[in-house]
Amino acid sequence: MTRRLKRKNTLIPHYNKHMATTSLLTDHYELTMLQAALASGAANRKCTFEVFTRRLPAGRRYGILAGTGRFLEGLANFRFNDEELSFLSSRNIVNKETLSYLESFTFSGNIRGYAEGEAFFPHSPVMQVEGTFAEACVLETYLLSILNFDSAVASAASRMSAAAGNRPCLEMGSRRAHEHAAVSAARAAVIAGFAGTSNLEAGLRYGLHTIGTSAHAFTLLHDSEREAFEAQLRSLGARTTLLVDTYNVDDAVRLGVELAGEELGGVRLDSGDLVATAARVRELLDSLGNTNTKITVTSDLDEYAIASLAAAPVDSYGVGTKLVTGSGAPTSSMVYKVVERENAAGEMQPVAKASAGKASIGGAKRAARRLNGMGIATAEVLGTHEDPSLLEDTRPLMVDFVRNGELLPGFTGEEGVRRATARHAASLAELPEAARRLSEGEPIIPTEFI
Repeated sequence: MTRRLKRKNTLIPHYNKHMATTSLLTDHYELTMLQAALASGAANRKCTFEVFTRRLPAGRRYGILAGTGRFLEGLANFRFNDEELSFLSSRNIVNKETLSYLESFTFSGNIRGYAEGEAFFPHSPVMQVEGTFAEACVLETYLLSILNFDSAVASAASRMSAAAGNRPCLEMGSRRAHEHAAVSAARAAVIAGFAGTSNLEAGLRYGLHTIGTSAHAFTLLHDSEREAFEAQLRSLGARTTLLVDTYNVDDAVRLGVELAGEELGGVRLDSGDLVATAARVRELLDSLGNTNTKITVTSDLDEYAIASLAAAPVDSYGVGTKLVTGSGAPTSSMVYKVVERENAAGEMQPVAKASAGKASIGGAKRAARRLNGMGIATAEVLGTHEDPSLLEDTRPLMVDFVRNGELLPGFTGEEGVRRATARHAASLAELPEAARRLSEGEPIIPTEFI
């Protein structure tokens, strides 16, 4: 049977041009399962798979979903061309029948889930995939690898941007991640409230605001700090940000003001006691008449360090390592489980694992968030027999992404990032105020089943 993902509205030109096939970004056993299912005759049984996490990382109050748009972009390129088929054949990974199936593979089912940028909680069905077992099964590894990483970064970024309040956070973690993960991390960080990224590929691919000026190497390259500052100011203008802690911070601040005057845009601090140094630099800048010169701090920041700087005269934060590694939670522990399948009579029936500590709940879920009279979330409500979005005082959480193999518009590329960023802001505003606290606790709202 030929299955072709319809191309209408699938890809924006940039990643359509540059993205390679994604079908082998998967585990060996996905294809051996497919082969066995083809042999048993069950491969074409209709199934519903769900992505969810059984629990949040220890102490976290909520998670933020990210990666949906990236998965949908890659789905259109999830096909098996000559190179992939030749590899599978030469290694005897699958048999001829399976190769024949894969040769014409494109996803033809339905995908729905939480809007990207939405908060999630234990058992939230953040994505549902409906299709035959064959076409849903082979997506598992690729889908989970994207959602687990991107959501881990977005969840950390959300905590950081919440701790920063009205002060912007800037993503600077590219050199601490795999080169492709760095692009994904930049995208996820912006969705979760960051104002920009240092990663140029992320800027090109997703229309993100990019930032950056100079590193210590630029200062050390020149015969003196004066020569370095003069060169940067000539090239980038007085509104640039000078890195002032290569040698003596106070001397560098005075030099910057001498050279750029009141127009000096900013100074960056990357070492030492940031609270004390920021206070001293602010006082020095003000005494020199540079009341509008901004102070940016970097240096291994996380949400706790950002919170500790709340009373310091800091204007923005640059965050790297802790962000791209999930700030202690490098994965979201999401799983992909079949929750219903077609039986021999052609009827859909719930199925579930009973494994100790890894039990799942059968049946395709519908999800809604219960809100109080003030519009604040009080519970995550999931239902299999009843749709909780039809109840009073609830907000539906599930949206359609793919119908009958056709990708719906608005969820990929720059538009997808803009929508996800807005969804994150609205979702976070809907959570109880305690969600923004960094103290450990249980999920900020309970998950209820009806």
